[in-house]
Amino acid sequence: MNWWLVFAVFLYLVSATLIVAEVFVPSGGLISVCAFACLIGGILIFFNHSAATGWIGLVIAVIMIPSVLVVAYKMFPKSRFGKAVTLTPPERHQGDAIPDTDELKGLLGATGVVLTPLRPVGTCDFSGRRVECVAESGYVDKDKKVEVIHVEGTQLTVRVIKET
Repeated sequence: MNWWLVFAVFLYLVSATLIVAEVFVPSGGLISVCAFACLIGGILIFFNHSAATGWIGLVIAVIMIPSVLVVAYKMFPKSRFGKAVTLTPPERHQGDAIPDTDELKGLLGATGVVLTPLRPVGTCDFSGRRVECVAESGYVDKDKKVEVIHVEGTQLTVRVIKET
């Protein structure tokens, strides 16, 4: 058994380990450079042994690198570090979807209350239904009463109702 071939396989394993480490440890690419150096060293040892062994080693490297990256990226969110640094997706509620245009056209002329200030976009409540609205003109404070004056697509335009 040729110890140089064992060393080349060892360099491949070190390269794979360093590629995984690069996924988990931010190093500015330093770990990737070391992984690439180990991979090149292994390939050179394989080619030094024979051309056939070199090409087999090169094919293994071409298959190994993407495979190791895919496995590492699949493992990352499940690791303790990955859970600590990744954001959880927002929770979706049944009523959070953008309503259909036909549903919004039914709100034409409806009155509601401003839930978040309209700058000029904000949220209004129409009989318990929260809808994103655009103010007809400028800024509208929270808790003001508004009326839907125009519906275009999924955009409601509202006007402040003057209190008498």
